Amino acid sequence: MKLLPPLPPLPRPPGPRMSSALLGATALELAVLVGHLIAYPFGLIPERRPPHPRATRPTRPANTGADSPDGGDTTPHAGTALPLAADDAPPVVLLHGFIDNRSAFVVLRRALTRHGHRHLESLNYSPLTRDIRAAAELLGLHVEEIRARTGHSQVDIVGHSLGGLIARYYVQRLGGDRRVRTLVTLGTPHGGTAVAPGAGIHPIVRQMRGGSSVIEELRSPAPGCRTRFVSFWSELDQVMVPVETACVDHPDLDAVNVRVTGIGHLALPVHPTVAAAILEALDAPEAGEDTATATGSSTGATSAA
Repeated sequence: MKLLPPLPPLPRPPGPRMSSALLGATALELAVLVGHLIAYPFGLIPERRPPHPRATRPTRPANTGADSPDGGDTTPHAGTALPLAADDAPPVVLLHGFIDNRSAFVVLRRALTRHGHRHLESLNYSPLTRDIRAAAELLGLHVEEIRARTGHSQVDIVGHSLGGLIARYYVQRLGGDRRVRTLVTLGTPHGGTAVAPGAGIHPIVRQMRGGSSVIEELRSPAPGCRTRFVSFWSELDQVMVPVETACVDHPDLDAVNVRVTGIGHLALPVHPTVAAAILEALDAPEAGEDTATATGSSTGATSAA
C-alpha cells in the first residue's frame, strides 16, 4: 500500500511564540484569580481592630523626677500604650490594589504571622476612590490611628499594585516618611503603566498612566526622605507595561528593586518565595545597625527566583 507524502507544516501565526515560562505564569495567574474570587467576599468586611494588648495592661506606680525628661509624672494613663520592647517590630500595614480588598493578603498575612509579626493591619479603601492623593491622605489618618493604638512611632507598609502607589505618595509627598520605616511594593506602576487603555475611563487608572500629574509629582525631588523602599517587579507581569515601570528609580530615595522570575501580577502577594523576600526586607537592619543581612544597597537590585 502506497503511503501518502507527509503534509507540509502549517505556517506559524505572526508574532512571538508564547514561552513555557509565560504559559506557566499565565496558568498560575488563572489559579490565583479563581482562589481570589472565592475569598473576595470575605474581604469586603473591614477588619476588626480590637484594642492593642499594650493599651489594656494595668498601669504601674507613678514615677517622677529624673525618670521623666521634663520632670513630670510618667505614669501611663489607663487605655494608653505602654513603652515598647526594643525587639518589638513595627506594625505592618497591608494595602491592596485597584478594585480589590484585604483578601488579597490572606496568604502573606499568614506567612508574616508565622514568622513573628504580631501587629498586622489590612486596610480597605473604597473601590469608588477616584484620586490617589485623597487615598494617600486617608492612609495617613489610618497610620496615625494605628500609631496611637499600638504605641509604635512607625509602621511598615506592604502595597500591591495601586496600593503601593498610594503608599508612596503618602510617604514622598505628604510627609509619611516620618511615619513609615519600610515601604514594600509589589507590581506597583512607579513610572506609570500603559496597560488597559479601555480602563482609562476611571480617573484613578488615568493617574496610573505614565506622564500623569501624580506620576510627575513622584518624579520631583524628595531630599531627606527617610523611608526605605523595596520594590518587587516581575518580568512576566502583564499589567506593568513596560515591566520595568514597577521599579523605583529616583535619586533621592533609598530603594532596592527585586526582580522576580516565573510569576505574574496577581501571584506577587501569594507566592512563597516573594513572601520570604518580603520578610527579609521587613527584618533588614535600619541605618546605623549591622547591615550584613540587608536586602540590598541604595538604588540597587536583587532577584527572587
